Amino acid sequence: MTSPERKPSNLDSALAHLADVVDQRRDAFKAGQADPKTSYTALLFSKGDDGILKKIGEEATEVVMAAKDVRNSNLATEQQKLLVGEMADLWFHCLIALSQFDLRPEDVVSELNRRL
Repeated sequence: MTSPERKPSNLDSALAHLADVVDQRRDAFKAGQADPKTSYTALLFSKGDDGILKKIGEEATEVVMAAKDVRNSNLATEQQKLLVGEMADLWFHCLIALSQFDLRPEDVVSELNRRL
């Protein structure tokens, strides 16, 4: 899936935008304007810290299993797509956790930059 022709994207901006949406949905849930029965994001926030963190553990396990399948499959391209999907799920749930703890992806990016 990785190709040298891939155009660079503004990952910081994309994550910040998604985090803005997550924060808006968190705030709507807290204000009673989002129903956990109809909004997956509200459902996650309704489960509190433990539920959100448990979901991250589940998603991380799915990423590990999908990554192992990439190496052990004759269908590498299809397995890569599955891995990307699982990784997107993990990242999304990590954004939920950051929002739950009043943090932002920019905080993580700053830490990564500090480590360079």
